[in-house]
Amino acid sequence: MAAPAPAAADGESRGGGVRDALGGLTTRGRSFLAAGVAAAVCAYVLGQGDLLRVGLLLMVLPLVCVLVLYRTRYRVTAGRGLSPRRVAAGGEARVHLRMENVSRLPTGLLMLQDHVPYVLGPRPRFVLDRVEAGGRREVSYRVRSDLRGRYPLGPLQLRLNDPFGMCELTRSFSAYDTLTVIPRTEPLPPVRLAGEGAGYGDGLQRSLALAGEDDVIPREYRYGDDLRRVHWRSTARHGELMVRREEQPQRARCTVLLDTRAVAYQGAGPDSAFEWAVSGAASVLVHMLERGFAVRLLTDTGSVLPGEGADGFAGATQDSADAAGLLMDTLAVVDHSDGAGLSRAFDVLRSGNEGQLVAFIGDLDDEQAAMAARMRRGSGGAVAFVLDSGSWSNGRPVGGAATAAVRRLREAGWTAVAVPPRASLAEVWRHAGSAPLESGAPGGGTTGFAGSWS
Repeated sequence: MAAPAPAAADGESRGGGVRDALGGLTTRGRSFLAAGVAAAVCAYVLGQGDLLRVGLLLMVLPLVCVLVLYRTRYRVTAGRGLSPRRVAAGGEARVHLRMENVSRLPTGLLMLQDHVPYVLGPRPRFVLDRVEAGGRREVSYRVRSDLRGRYPLGPLQLRLNDPFGMCELTRSFSAYDTLTVIPRTEPLPPVRLAGEGAGYGDGLQRSLALAGEDDVIPREYRYGDDLRRVHWRSTARHGELMVRREEQPQRARCTVLLDTRAVAYQGAGPDSAFEWAVSGAASVLVHMLERGFAVRLLTDTGSVLPGEGADGFAGATQDSADAAGLLMDTLAVVDHSDGAGLSRAFDVLRSGNEGQLVAFIGDLDDEQAAMAARMRRGSGGAVAFVLDSGSWSNGRPVGGAATAAVRRLREAGWTAVAVPPRASLAEVWRHAGSAPLESGAPGGGTTGFAGSWS
């Protein structure tokens, strides 16, 4: 088999060696060969010439088929297209396969098989009739997964059979593709969270870039700039017109904390509490990016993802769509951590520069509940969605431990909500935005409910 083409999704297949061809004998071919050898031995022992001729015919037929396949100088190229390359859990993607015969001879019957992980569905198989010289065939199939992750597609296998079914040769293309299954996201209603700055819109704030004549930050003069902003001292120093950069837009910030501790969640699968938390974090990140916030994802391990921009905030220096793509790719493969506490995340939040803080937290004992309560710092808003994974596993109402954790977070100034099993994120989000302030707790909110909706 020839080396694959340079393109990532293309490859080329040729005929293999004699040993590969002999190894491709089917059960029928091996049976014919064994019967021929047995007949030849019996003919030699019994002295039967007619039986010897039959035995030679049985032996020669599969060997001739092997020789024909070996001598067949076929060259086939293959390409794979994936649309889309990133799909939400539960969504479908279509895989397009293209086969082209680049040799001067037509091919026989071809069978195609693409390797896909079992979570994406059954392994697709196609049968192609004779492909003329320079001909092309295109087929497609669909893949779907309810589980997040990155799944390899390939390699593509090509099978070639002789007309008698005596020999079957398999060739594999070395090219792979990757399908990224990201968490489901849910549109969130436009609500005002406790502690959030006034104004619902692009989330931009204005900040002065100079504090005085000695702290000016000049830039080159551009056509249309007000001449009253020319900074003559910098102009003399640089030899060209320089103007004051008096104001700069500064994005409001939002940190989404995702608790990934394995000890904080029970159960697994698309309907588990952990998957709800991951989908909730993804929805909030996309929602805040659309509002114009610079966002970052923080886990209990202290990892700040994806690490773009200052202090790990994404969306401040790149397009919001690119930032959302980076975050979704990260959440597609996020898994449980081995940690038992939230101390590392607390260390990251000590600077108090997180802006709006939105947390998705699993089971909390008294120690970790106290640690989470201390994460709220400064005057920024803090919203916590607490999941009782035990209730998610057995379908019962939220337990007392989760209710106690919510109460402790509220006392520390959080807007805390206990999430019932299979709750709608949009409803929970709307409740967090409409929760009244609790007296004595700056920016704190009440939980209001801990059961389920009808």
